[in-house]
Amino acid sequence: QVQLVESGGGLVQPGGSLRLSCAASAGIFEIYAMGWYRQAPGNQRELVATITSGGGTMYAGSVKGRFTISRDNGANTVYLQMNSLRPEDTAVYYCNAQARYGTSPSGNYWGQGTQVTVSS
Repeated sequence: QVQLVESGGGLVQPGGSLRLSCAASAGIFEIYAMGWYRQAPGNQRELVATITSGGGTMYAGSVKGRFTISRDNGANTVYLQMNSLRPEDTAVYYCNAQARYGTSPSGNYWGQGTQVTVSS
């Protein structure tokens, strides 16, 4: 089983910055994509950003230009640098990883979530 450990959430004022980290323990699995999702109360979980092992990235339109996702493949760690934070960014942020071993079907794995609150 792939295990994900998140850190970096907290309370920040509008316009501030936070950096989220997610360290994956993959064992025999190969992680080929990682990403960040978020879920605010009353809302569905939504994609924030993803990155592949090859470095390809994609972002939700609401965060493009403000957030940056990066990955350390050797350490199986993904980061989310969040700048110019807005109150509407307030949510629980979840780390996600897609992993496989050999020819077995790929699996979808989630961290426990970290709270990000943007408020003055």
